Amino acid sequence: MKRFYLICFIVTIAITTFLRLYRFDSFVTFLGDQGRDALIIKRIITLEHLPAIGAPSSVGQVYLGPFYYYLIAPFLALFNFNPVGLAFGVTILSLIGTVWSYNIVKKETTLATAAIFGFLMAFAFPLIELARFSWNPNLLPFFAFLTIYFFYRWISKLNIKDAILFGTFFAFSIQLHYLAAFMFPTFLIFYLYTIWNLKNKRSILIQTGYTMLAFLVFISPLIIFDLRHGFLNSKNFLALFQTGGLATGSSYNIRLIETVAFFMTHSTQYQLNVFLSIGILFTILLLGLAAIKKNQSLFVSVHLANIIFYLIGFALLQSPRHLHYFGPIYMSFYLLISYLLLLIRSKTFRSVTAAVLVVGFIILNAPHYYFFTESPNNQIGHSRTVADFLVPKIQGKPFNIATWPVEFGEDPYLYFMELKGARPADRKKLEIADQMFVICEKEPCPVIDSPSWNISMFGPAEIVESWDIDGLKIFKLIHRAGQRTE
Repeated sequence: MKRFYLICFIVTIAITTFLRLYRFDSFVTFLGDQGRDALIIKRIITLEHLPAIGAPSSVGQVYLGPFYYYLIAPFLALFNFNPVGLAFGVTILSLIGTVWSYNIVKKETTLATAAIFGFLMAFAFPLIELARFSWNPNLLPFFAFLTIYFFYRWISKLNIKDAILFGTFFAFSIQLHYLAAFMFPTFLIFYLYTIWNLKNKRSILIQTGYTMLAFLVFISPLIIFDLRHGFLNSKNFLALFQTGGLATGSSYNIRLIETVAFFMTHSTQYQLNVFLSIGILFTILLLGLAAIKKNQSLFVSVHLANIIFYLIGFALLQSPRHLHYFGPIYMSFYLLISYLLLLIRSKTFRSVTAAVLVVGFIILNAPHYYFFTESPNNQIGHSRTVADFLVPKIQGKPFNIATWPVEFGEDPYLYFMELKGARPADRKKLEIADQMFVICEKEPCPVIDSPSWNISMFGPAEIVESWDIDGLKIFKLIHRAGQRTE
């Protein structure tokens, strides 16, 4: 039987690797966020700048920590500054996380649970999608899972090492995305419950100090940034509450229903009726409680609570329910589903049910594997082509650059341009050169008298040249005679 589960494990890892690396180069996402990160990480590697702050979050311009930049930087160096290395780094770390998570589940539950959990991880489109390109939230499913694991280890074994690892991984998770903070209520409840049941509370209270110290050490870049910049991050975060920006619009009950529905859709890749989504999740949670009660699993209990409290917390936010926003609970959910089969006493029926579950899950997720059916986007190659075209046109002179639409972003092109020694004037410092290049993705492109400040800050201008390159329209502007803006 052990040999059978070993074969299952090998097959799982083979499938996991294949689905994350198939046609990898051709489909790697390299848009504005990835171009910005590549520029920052390139400057880290060359020791030009070592940031103490990470990317801005999508809520209220609250900045994340720099952990992701330093974690992934070696892969850019390994690939000789080809940004595909950053995506490959995410994939490799995801594969390591998959193996680690599988072994944790095997150790803390059963071989059968681990095998099903492994197959769900292998075929889950959310985990596949997040593992195929570079972005700070993409590794959060695994860091959240490990954070829960070290927390469980700590409160069950009261080990200093686990206390430190819990604080460390929680700090890392929050730096990957602030939504990881919604895991805190689960930790607090189980922590207080553990203290309540301990006769000698001194040990856990001392270890709490180690946990807090580890957390503060690894979150310290954010603390230092705030101290050096007048608590900018803290003020932006508090402003969200003061202005009602976190929870305006629809009522909390409606947002909770929507949150559950979106989570079920993302995690199963099947568009369910809202109330059916709630009913299925509620049934799974109840069955999970029954399985936990039967097998007395504290490990799975923490994961079940994580799903509940995360959804309750996330429903506080008036924001889109994108796929990556549910990163901290995907693996908890897949673990819980796998664990439910322990309620079935008959081994034969359990095996049949497991097979049906895995096959059904594959059927739901497989249609979303776009890399099998769609044409490659080749975004890295596109950015390199545009940069190679533009650099000679700049002629080694100072220049400004902008894009239209604004959200299109110039950073993917700037990355390759900077590799060739072409760096634009600093728009944030209002530096204005004698020439500007505007890259347009959509027409009409309002280059003259543009509503975009990124373009209009150049001042009164005229078009002297334009080119069509790789599906884009590029304009070269110079100042109108006698009307240069200083």
